[in-house]
Amino acid sequence: MDWNSLLSTIRLGLEKYDEKKDARSNFQRDYDRLIFSSPFRRLQNKTQVFPLPGSVFVHNRLTHSLEVASVGRSLGNNVYSQLKEKYSRESWNDKLQEIGAIVAAACLAHDLGNPPFGHSGEKAISAYFSEGSGTKLREFMCAQEWDDLTHFEGNANSFRLLTHKFNGRRDGGYVLTYSTLASIVKYPYASTYAGNKLKFGFFMSEHETFDKIATELNLIKKDEGKYCRHPLVYLVEAADDICYQIMDIEDAHKLKLLNDDETISLFLNFFTPERQVKMRKTFDIVTDINEQIAYLRSSVIGLLVDECSKVFVENESLLLDGKLDKPLIKLIADIPNKAYKACSKVAMTRLYKSSDVVDIEIAGYQIISFLLDKFIDAVNHPEKSYSKLLLDRIPDQYEVEAQSKYGQVMAILDYISGMTDIYALDLYRKLQGMSLPSL
Repeated sequence: MDWNSLLSTIRLGLEKYDEKKDARSNFQRDYDRLIFSSPFRRLQNKTQVFPLPGSVFVHNRLTHSLEVASVGRSLGNNVYSQLKEKYSRESWNDKLQEIGAIVAAACLAHDLGNPPFGHSGEKAISAYFSEGSGTKLREFMCAQEWDDLTHFEGNANSFRLLTHKFNGRRDGGYVLTYSTLASIVKYPYASTYAGNKLKFGFFMSEHETFDKIATELNLIKKDEGKYCRHPLVYLVEAADDICYQIMDIEDAHKLKLLNDDETISLFLNFFTPERQVKMRKTFDIVTDINEQIAYLRSSVIGLLVDECSKVFVENESLLLDGKLDKPLIKLIADIPNKAYKACSKVAMTRLYKSSDVVDIEIAGYQIISFLLDKFIDAVNHPEKSYSKLLLDRIPDQYEVEAQSKYGQVMAILDYISGMTDIYALDLYRKLQGMSLPSL
């Protein structure tokens, strides 16, 4: 692969039209378009890890995505600063300065397809079809359609949300550039080829769209229907890895799941003993514990940004050949690598299994399964009086009258996965007769 092809301003749905109208680059326009979109705003009421904030503010999907975009821009700009000299004689070298903007836009979009209730929402949808009431739909689907449903993936749903032509919308969905769209696809293959990973990048309904993008960008095509990642996917992935792991530790401290000493130790371990001594001296000036944690957290993020940028540049040839098989975060230097793994272990054993997090997962399963039952039954039996009431509730943009059963079910998944946690809970209560609308 080569950067000249990989950094393309072509927009999905506007392939024959140059939309540039002002001083912003096409990739900055992607970023702005996403910021002002309804799906992005809805992220403010979607769970990241911990329950949505009460008296203590923790991250939701919106704040997480903004932070990932900030880190992603830094990663991209770092990479540009190191590659610009290498390619200074190339006629297309000015394209490289947009790497930070592309990565930032892709980071904003990376979680748009996640359903309510965090990753448990993905599991709830998959379980509904693999072991719940949805199993009865198996006879109406081909093998790949069924794989899409039983392995429902937020990553693939993000690509669908951004590219699908919903009713009343224009071709190309949000009409983003090919490079931005390719940079969010961590798993550039369909569900059929997911294997044991159970991860994939696009549904069957968007397979043709991704093929078109991949062909234009000259992504390397592997055997068995898989493509190599766009190299900038690695920077988007690194930004996400840095933010969720480090910010989850800070959130856990705010929620008192980790005490002061544990949190300080986890963050200081990213640095050499000499640097730790200097950092502790800062505590003589900054005495507020929350500010101390914030100082350490920002220092850790800065270190990881530098480390992942360095790994990216060192492995650029492997990335362009499609041969790097590990996330950047796993290839950083020994000291921060060990500290990152320690944070991951603490997160897995003490944070993600805390009672509040598990309760969200349990509630999410119940709510999403109930809503799927009701709305899928409605599209299966539209002649029923109750079905008509439910179908009237679904916005016209969703294709509930699609010709195929797969298309109808995907329309219901579009509707439910787009809900916020609060909206899904409120609708669940109303359909259960547990609450009524108030004027």
